[in-house]
Amino acid sequence: MPKDHGPSIKDDATYEALRDDGYSKTKAARIANAQASDDQNPSEKGGKADAYEDWTKDDLYDRAKELDIDGRSDMTKDELISALRSQ
Repeated sequence: MPKDHGPSIKDDATYEALRDDGYSKTKAARIANAQASDDQNPSEKGGKADAYEDWTKDDLYDRAKELDIDGRSDMTKDELISALRSQ
């Protein structure tokens, strides 16, 4: 029988299994609680974003700037895509 981790953990067995696998307390709690909720599907892929190839060069540059990628101002669109994917 799994230990009761209190009201903040909704699925104690999943939480304990994740902790045994080396997950942090916070991450294990998030996953266990998401799996216990019928409204959430933690195993499903997240949001859908357009492929970098569909972005404009300006949008790619702005994203590279957010990530502080060196040399971004001299990069072509293909180089920006490569740099963003290597992050």
